[in-house]
Amino acid sequence: MPVRSRMPYADRRKPSWAVFGAGLALLFLGAALPAREQLPVSSLSGSGQAVSPAFEGWYPNPDGTFSLSFGYYNRNGEEVVEIPIGPNNFVSPGAQNQGQPTHFQPRRHWGVFAIKVPANFGPKNEVTWTLKFRGETYAIPGRLDPRWQIDALEGEAGANNTPPVVTMGGSVEARGPGGAIVGPLKAVVGQPLNISLMAKDDGRGGRGAQVVTLTWFKHQGPGTVTFTPPVGRAAASGAESSTTATFSEPGEYILRVRATDVSGVANAGHAQCCWTNGFVRITVTR
Repeated sequence: MPVRSRMPYADRRKPSWAVFGAGLALLFLGAALPAREQLPVSSLSGSGQAVSPAFEGWYPNPDGTFSLSFGYYNRNGEEVVEIPIGPNNFVSPGAQNQGQPTHFQPRRHWGVFAIKVPANFGPKNEVTWTLKFRGETYAIPGRLDPRWQIDALEGEAGANNTPPVVTMGGSVEARGPGGAIVGPLKAVVGQPLNISLMAKDDGRGGRGAQVVTLTWFKHQGPGTVTFTPPVGRAAASGAESSTTATFSEPGEYILRVRATDVSGVANAGHAQCCWTNGFVRITVTR
């Protein structure tokens, strides 16, 4: 059985085959490095820096398929970056848009989406996420290397701590970074849209009161989204939580909610366990 651990943060620039090869070597080397050493050596600044994709690892699904989990590192400490789907933000092979974010909050964010691949995908095939911004090109491949398997659904090794279960739309269950998507819902610019969901956890994330923390993000979309509240909490025994989303511009949006148990609140994603993503499609008109 493979050893499961924190997965390597890695990125690679692609201006030449020489750099491509060097980046690949760093990718494999990263698997043995402590978490802090996996981050790029460039210093964090308030603004003006690029954004890098990150491959967090993969995990098996109950239906026999696999999910490749991806995150990102916005190297800005304050600046929020927008990179629309297209030649500067795409996944390959296949459709350019495979659920990746276009809205990048400052600093490192773990497991913000996952790409599901079939049971016969094999360890040699790859799915690559590429970002181009401010003259920098970063691409990261995801594949089913046994060393990169993570405990996204089964719980942290030795702790039996599984991620929360989020129920959206009354019946759609989400669990783990890949989560599930519902919608589209309809909204009007400037008018708050209420979004509700149910959250439940196994209660093994820590001592004391057991809660699920629900943090909302704009994932894709052209305008600004204001959440009220942006962070909510639900009892781990199973409870409803809601927020309102107000949109500044019309268009097609995807919102993401991250549900973390007690063990993941301080640094969601630090061990690739114990949080769940849910995605909501919204069509906004004037």
